[in-house]
Amino acid sequence: MIYILSLLFSFLPFSLWNNSEAEIIFAGDAMQHQAQIDAAKQADGTYNYDECFADIKNYINNADYAIVNLETPLGGKPYTGYPCFSAPDSYLTALSNAGFDLMLAANNHTLDRRDKGLLRTINQFETQNAEYIGIYRNSIHREKHLPFIKNIKGFKIAFLNYTYGTNGITIQGDVIVDYIDRELIKNDINRARAAGAEIIATCIHWGNEYQLLPHSSQRLLADYLCDLGVDLIIGGHPHVIQPMEIRRNIKHNKDILVVYSLGNFISNMKTRDTRGGATIKVTLKRNNKGTAYIENANYRLFFTIPPTNKNQNFKLTPAEKHTNGEWSNQCKSFLQSAEAIFSKYNRNVPRDTTAIQ
Repeated sequence: MIYILSLLFSFLPFSLWNNSEAEIIFAGDAMQHQAQIDAAKQADGTYNYDECFADIKNYINNADYAIVNLETPLGGKPYTGYPCFSAPDSYLTALSNAGFDLMLAANNHTLDRRDKGLLRTINQFETQNAEYIGIYRNSIHREKHLPFIKNIKGFKIAFLNYTYGTNGITIQGDVIVDYIDRELIKNDINRARAAGAEIIATCIHWGNEYQLLPHSSQRLLADYLCDLGVDLIIGGHPHVIQPMEIRRNIKHNKDILVVYSLGNFISNMKTRDTRGGATIKVTLKRNNKGTAYIENANYRLFFTIPPTNKNQNFKLTPAEKHTNGEWSNQCKSFLQSAEAIFSKYNRNVPRDTTAIQ
């Protein structure tokens, strides 16, 4: 009897590990152009974005954790679009209500309202209980905030966020923006590992705008990050999709997901390839030794439908669903272009074809 009980308990950890699973969704650039601000304005002067995400809310909420790049400061009035953004606070509210848990803030527009706008953005994050990375009040704040590690269904996942630049706008005071710096990134990764992170997700704002294939600088940085042993590399900034791959890392004996660009999540950009974008869903599991690993990753394509009258808002929809209506031809064109790139260049990252309710 003792032997049997001992045998049963010896298999218990494997059983628990084998059942562990977490799903994480990453979305691309949540833009806020002037037309989006105008469409969200209500008769009473407030701004409402709930309609924008109604069709994809269930998909985002079904994930255990969801991340989006908030590519605008919440800098207060006057609210402005390109080239220097400042979105209403309710835009953050709508993204959170749509199911997003973490806001990426290290991008080239984060200083559009200078230091003051960055600080106000942080205040809004904290007022609305929205988690964030990439910008900080000062070095002390950054030191306390990082490493940012979330326990997601038992998986300890560190998230990091860096940008190539801030459109030439420089910091005037003590605020911190996490710029791409290899030594900084290396130190942050080491700190995250030392703090117990099992999976490290590095979210990078990089590359050339409107290019459907990654620049050599993206490839070189991705290689560097893989050599450091990160697990997920998620890119943004080009405003168009770029290829994805799961590559085998011999040095660290594991698979690493590299996504060069998810493109726009929602925007008022008007060319074929900028009207839509992708999300990536990553499934994490554990092996029989309890080690966390990437079980699989798959993408979905989404399309932004502009309003057809002044009483409508911009609306984000699964691209495969928009087969009728005024914007159906543009949606089909975006789909064909994106699929041509992914079918040719993606490695081990297929399309998610499950229905969205």
